Amino acid sequence: MFTACHRAGGAEERQTRKIGPALTAGCTCILKPATETPLTTYAIADILAEAGVPPGVVNVVTTSKSGALVSAMLYDPRVRKLSFTGSIEVGRVLLKEAADQVINCSMELGGNAPFVVFDDADIDAAIEGAMVAKMRNGGEACTAANRFYVQRGALDAFSTKLAARMKALKTGIGYDPSTQLGPLVNASSRAKVASLVKDATDKGARVITGGTSGSGKGFFYDATVLVDVPQTADILNEEIFGPVAPVVAFDTEEEGIALANQTEYGLVAYVYTKDLARGLRVSEQIESGMIALNRGLVSDAAAPFGGVKQSGLGREGSHHRLLEFTEAKYIATAW
Repeated sequence: MFTACHRAGGAEERQTRKIGPALTAGCTCILKPATETPLTTYAIADILAEAGVPPGVVNVVTTSKSGALVSAMLYDPRVRKLSFTGSIEVGRVLLKEAADQVINCSMELGGNAPFVVFDDADIDAAIEGAMVAKMRNGGEACTAANRFYVQRGALDAFSTKLAARMKALKTGIGYDPSTQLGPLVNASSRAKVASLVKDATDKGARVITGGTSGSGKGFFYDATVLVDVPQTADILNEEIFGPVAPVVAFDTEEEGIALANQTEYGLVAYVYTKDLARGLRVSEQIESGMIALNRGLVSDAAAPFGGVKQSGLGREGSHHRLLEFTEAKYIATAW
């Protein structure tokens, strides 16, 4: 089994979600960590060795030339499984190469999670959930809320309270215990976030807090809330992977569902309403592998984790993760 993480955000969580079921199924594995966070992977390998995993069972390989290394492994006949976490673009490339050897693939790709708030929702609870869904890991998470669709009756209250909470976050370095928002992982990540915000404001969106690169040494970007964001803005169609919340108004339930589904992604969606019947009805109609109904955290080790459409193939978590590393065998016999 070969597993790769292309993204740095939450890399250790993703790797352990892959290693655990692979070892349980009796597979040896090669780990290729995200370029920005190799030390985390080495630490995991050391812990596993200390716990008694035999030498050669869990192997870590780092490189500055990922394409050539991964290609060589995918064409090695001993590799029968690829489990990848990263962007849609890289996932497509890997799927094409894996097809040459008919390698079984699990893909946990990008997200563009809608966060849908109906006007009957508990706004304070929705704000708490939004801060978890949007700002976990500073927004650098595939499960991060990306697009905030708020029914018009709740729009002003939600936008105002969200902006106040975002503005109050203390930005700083990671080892300062008072820090609530750290820097982005690298310069290109910050540049992408800044570009998405600029595109949105150029097209008519308004910044009600943030909107600028943070001060100090590091790749900081201020926690940002945008309103009046037009549907043509790139920020509604691309994964932000940063601390920016674009807010869009909608009027009817049908419109909210249509806006949520207006994406090639389908990893996770968030829905807030006091009407359970509506919540379940909307959850069934949103095209997403996971739905968080009236909560801001969807991940659970006991539940299947994964997306639909171009957000991925297969599932991690629960018993489904073990099945991803096995093949069914049928033996018919006569005595």
